Amino acid sequence: MRSAPKPLILVVEDEEELAKLISIHLEEAGMQTQVYNRCAHALRFLKRNFANLLLLDVNLPDQSGFQLLDELRKSDISIPTIFVTGNSLETAKVKGLEMGGDDYITKPFSYPELVARIRAVLRRAESSADNNVTKNARVSDQPFDFCGAKVNPERLELEFPNGTVTKIGRKELGILAYLNDHQGVVITRKALIHSVWGIHADVKSRSLDQYIVKVRDLFRTNGLSLDSFRTVHSVGYIFDPAGVSQEGREPVPTPEGGSGSPAESESAE
Repeated sequence: MRSAPKPLILVVEDEEELAKLISIHLEEAGMQTQVYNRCAHALRFLKRNFANLLLLDVNLPDQSGFQLLDELRKSDISIPTIFVTGNSLETAKVKGLEMGGDDYITKPFSYPELVARIRAVLRRAESSADNNVTKNARVSDQPFDFCGAKVNPERLELEFPNGTVTKIGRKELGILAYLNDHQGVVITRKALIHSVWGIHADVKSRSLDQYIVKVRDLFRTNGLSLDSFRTVHSVGYIFDPAGVSQEGREPVPTPEGGSGSPAESESAE
């Protein structure tokens, strides 16, 4: 029988000894931990990886935990959060909860209490959020094939036939998942942005195109063709593994050396 995956707890705490003790107790309780002592490092990690819960100190060297949570929300990254702090003032606790924190624990605390609080928040999060990585993709989604590579949502990885396994970001996963779910139809840039970032996200087409370039480069570097994933000029993209559409294809030259009929050229743009 396959055992349940261990939840990954991201610990952001600048007191080195405390962070080490927290990590030891959480791992003894059957969890995985990733420890950072700066908000910037934690933000960089969460933009490219999934974690089940954020255990966040309020007072950190580079910025406050409140500021980090605000940046995560602006980046459309939703993660259950428990604030850890030496500040016992009620106003600080209220601020953390109003910002979207799920719980608050004050130093000094007992480790059994910390473990119990984490488990309680994880239970609530599992029933309500379904492990969303982007608006349209979840870590619980099944792996799928994209142009010969295996996409693993749970691990945020691409596995290529040559044996190379590469980490991908949340947005790259969301893009690939949406394309895979809408095969054979033209997808506008606007629809793709709204599905991955959210309908209220202020994301420009140029930013989306940069993510697409990164995906194309990954496949090209590992020797895979993306002929079925095409750009539709001035509109968006199409993923057409079955070859049912002419959208995005280059015009087929005529025997006389022309570039095809006007109708054919128009449909390929």
